[in-house]
Amino acid sequence: MRPKKIILCVDDNEQELTVLKFMLSTNGYTVLSATTGQEALAIFSEAQVDLVLACLAMPKMNGNQLVERLKQIAPHVPMILLVDPQRMGGEIYSADALLAKKNCSSQELLERIKVMSARKRGPRKGRIRGSFLTPSEAAAALGIPKARAAELFQIAKENVA
Repeated sequence: MRPKKIILCVDDNEQELTVLKFMLSTNGYTVLSATTGQEALAIFSEAQVDLVLACLAMPKMNGNQLVERLKQIAPHVPMILLVDPQRMGGEIYSADALLAKKNCSSQELLERIKVMSARKRGPRKGRIRGSFLTPSEAAAALGIPKARAAELFQIAKENVA
């Protein structure tokens, strides 16, 4: 049995944090939570976190500032920012992915977490470095529909270019 992935959730809204914790824990993840950037930094330095999920709009230290600090500590850990699309503007964000906080379904969030945490593991044994999965192989490996895998590949290709 594989160990559970550990996700650090950071949000100053305790109600939304509770919903996130419930959704993730019922889907097999171990969830650590923080309501401030400072608290998140302390938890991150103590625990072996596999992924960070942070709200952009927080007082004192916003989610982007938090991600910048965490990336200095562990650049390999995937980080997702939950943002309000109306407040995004033209800023450049340090996170590996952005998701619309109010418009993102639970399923979309879980799929993104699954993809991002799989990326952290690195290449599978037996794979030659530099060889890439096809969308069909990725769909089978992640247990998602082929159309969704193709869509994610297209998004990744656009972000790399």
